[in-house]
Amino acid sequence: MALPVKTAATTAILLTSLMGGHSVAADLALNINLPKIDTAEYHRPYVAVWLEGENRKVVRDIAVWYENKKADGEGKKWLKDLRQWWRVSGRTQGEPDDAVTGATRPVGDHKISVPANAAALKDLPAGQYDIVVEASREKGGRELVRLPLAWPPAATQHQATEGKHELGAVTLHANP
Repeated sequence: MALPVKTAATTAILLTSLMGGHSVAADLALNINLPKIDTAEYHRPYVAVWLEGENRKVVRDIAVWYENKKADGEGKKWLKDLRQWWRVSGRTQGEPDDAVTGATRPVGDHKISVPANAAALKDLPAGQYDIVVEASREKGGRELVRLPLAWPPAATQHQATEGKHELGAVTLHANP
């Protein structure tokens, strides 16, 4: 039997207040463009994406793209070229968490979807954060961009920035 409209609305308000205002369905979507770079020797970039707190400490890793299938773990030794990520998160890990790692990506747009129940968002305290995206390429450059994020989102948030050489457009959508 369905609850009367007034009772259903009251129940929803009570559940929201019991959860401290956290939305059960809150999620993130990132789009990262890796631009075509005209060079004689092109290597796909290593990319790290993480959530950083106000004090610039890593709160959670979201994605780490590197050559994870190389023989003898050869690709891992170049993770330190993602300098900022390495300093704040990478060097303290024995190996990046399987839940966030993946292979390098080719030129083009790449979407990362982070559902509310993913480790990166689960039990994330309310507050102000930055989504940080860093790219580093062998025989190329390194670049880092930041996008602000208020968590949990009270309304849909859209943030966008543009890299100058190793990263193209980077957009963030946060849904309540």
